[in-house]
Parts: sequence; structure tokens; C-alpha cells
Amino acid sequence: MQIQDTRAVITGGVSGLGLAVAGHLVAGGAKVALLDINDEKGAAAVAALGADKARYFRTDVTDEANVEANLAAAREFMGGLNAAVNCAGILGAGRVLGKDAPMPLKNFAGTVMVNLVGSFNVAKAAANLMQHNAAGEDGERGVIVNTASVAAYEGQIGQAAYSASKGGVVAMTLPMARELARFGIRVNTIAPGIFWTPMVDGMPEAVQQSLSASIPFPSRLGQPAEFADLVAYILGSRYLNGETIRLDGAVRLAPK
Repeated sequence: MQIQDTRAVITGGVSGLGLAVAGHLVAGGAKVALLDINDEKGAAAVAALGADKARYFRTDVTDEANVEANLAAAREFMGGLNAAVNCAGILGAGRVLGKDAPMPLKNFAGTVMVNLVGSFNVAKAAANLMQHNAAGEDGERGVIVNTASVAAYEGQIGQAAYSASKGGVVAMTLPMARELARFGIRVNTIAPGIFWTPMVDGMPEAVQQSLSASIPFPSRLGQPAEFADLVAYILGSRYLNGETIRLDGAVRLAPK
């Protein structure tokens, strides 16, 4: 898939990794639909990207009907839909046995709902539309890119919910790719390491330096543009399918 031919829905698209992906794709001639829950940032993102190239849709990724309706509207705006990039997510930090009480089950379930169920919800709704696309080279009709985390592999103390949710994203990648292969739809996942995001930006400088020092090479935080570059590569590389790619500077998270 060529970038200029891409018509992508991007969850979490008004900030951080999602916005970086949107900017990269639009710069290459694509059209994007930004699915998120921050109206103010959504308006700002559309203004920056161009109203003819981007549109914001207030979307709860855990709401099946909301996602289906917004993907249909996004397809109409873009004149097609052949890519879905799942960047929406929450941290959901908390210990199994906290200082005052065990983790409330709703906290665990809420993290899994957004990070895992939300990703599946958007992916299956997108695939349902993509299956009707005209086949391109090699019979390709669409691409789905999910976002996991290195915490799926070596989660830290306090990340039981987050790691479980991201581990689920990794685990569903291959079976989903195998199932959707007959429709010409590829499915891949990126597992980013420690990236420069609004959350990290608010941390004390000493903490930021400590995080950077933990990364072997390059010894710095990942840049959202680097994540966007990898998304673009995945979209354009038709033989890349059913894979989870770590983008982490060789970091391996310590227990805490």
C-alpha cells in the first residue's frame, strides 16, 4: 500500500503516537480519521493537519455501536478505508495487593477493556469494511496495526493489568492475521519501549534522565516520529504479516 493511497482510521489520534502517525501519513498524501475522546485536541489536530485531509470523530473504543458508526462515517469522509492503526490506550498502573487494599477488579477490567477489547473492537469493525475493498497488489485489501508494549514481555511491578492487556494484543495478532488472510487483510503489532509522550513530558527531569539511561542504544527515549516511520513501513511492506515488532532500543524492563 502506497502512503498516498492510504485511508486510515487512527485511535488515540489526537496526541502522542497516534498524532505522529496521522502527521506522517498526511504528509505523504493520505487521508486520516482521528478517533479519540478529547474534543479540544481533536479540533487542534484537524486544524494542524488540514480539514480536507483529516477529521476528528469522538469515539469510545469500547463501544461497539459507536465504533461501527464512526468507521462508516470515516470511510465516507475519506472515500475509502484501507488502514486501521490502534494507538488508544491507558496505563492502568496499580499493584495486585495495594497498600490499603487489593486492586479493585474494575480497575483491572477497565484497563483490559480499553487496551485489548478496544483494539479488537476497532480491528474487527475495520476488517468488516475492508473485506469489501477492491483487491490491490497481491490481493491486498487492508492493513491493521495494533500497539502493544514491551511490558507485554517483561512487565514491571504494578503493571499486572497493563501487561495483561498488552500481552493480549500480542497474542491475538497472529490468529487474526491468519483468519483475515483470505480477505487480503494484514495484521501486525508494534511493541514500543519507553517513548517520549505527554505522560513522560510531565515527569521530573531526573526521572526522564533515569529512563533514558536504562536504554542500551540509542540511550534516549523513543520519538513518536520513529513509531510513525515504522507504521508507514508496515503499511507499505506486503510480506510483513502476523508479526509483533519491538521498537525499544534493546531495553528490557527491570522488575521495578
